[in-house]
Amino acid sequence: QVQLVESGGGLVQAGGSLSLSCTASGRLLSLYAVGWFRQAQGNEREFVAAISRSERTTLYADSVKGRFTISRDSAKSTVYLQMNSLKPEDTAVYYCAANRMYDSATYLHTSSNYDLWGQGTQVTVSS
Repeated sequence: QVQLVESGGGLVQAGGSLSLSCTASGRLLSLYAVGWFRQAQGNEREFVAAISRSERTTLYADSVKGRFTISRDSAKSTVYLQMNSLKPEDTAVYYCAANRMYDSATYLHTSSNYDLWGQGTQVTVSS
């Protein structure tokens, strides 16, 4: 059974950077399209970024475009989310998710299209 584990969260000042990692155990993450979602306290879970299996497609929420970069290292079965120029409104629990069925931009921003989820990692940006 595939398990996803996020790491790299923490506390950072506004304008700083963090790099999140999502690793998989049990099966190669290269077989899956992967997305990052976040949920701030009191808010619904929202899409942040996604990357297709082939890496040809990457998607970003408008709120993070130009600041966040998603990438994958298939050899390490890891997907990364590099977050730069962080803002207090980026504070949330960040989750990685994976799915084998959907691999196009039409579907990768929708959380219900993912069937594997990690436990989440807290990112806190202080002003």
